[in-house]
Amino acid sequence: MQFPEFLTQAEDGEIRLTGHRIGLYHLVQHYNEGESAEMLACRYPTLPLALVHRVLAFYLENQSEVDSYVASCSATMDQQHQGTQRFDLDALRRRLANQHPPVPEPQVR
Repeated sequence: MQFPEFLTQAEDGEIRLTGHRIGLYHLVQHYNEGESAEMLACRYPTLPLALVHRVLAFYLENQSEVDSYVASCSATMDQQHQGTQRFDLDALRRRLANQHPPVPEPQVR
C-alpha cells in the first residue's frame, strides 16, 4: 500500500498520522463505529478537520487494504489481552492486610 504524505508507517508496522502518535487504526475503528469526521476531530483535538477528511478519503479509496490492516491490528491486540492476567484487587487487599496490621483509629478526647 502506498502512503500519502500525511500517513507514516513506523518500524513496528503501525500506520500513524505523520507528526502525530494517533494511529490510522483508531480513526478507522471509530469511523466504522459511526463517528463522523467532525466527531473524530473533537475526539482528537490535535488533528485539523481537513486532515481527518483526508485520512477518511484515503481509507475509502483503499478500504479493502486498510480493513485488512485494521483486522490484523485487532487480532494482535486480542492476543495481547489474552496473554495478560486479570488483576484480583480483593487478593491484593488480603495480602496487604496480612503484611501490615491495621492502624488504630485516633482517640478523640
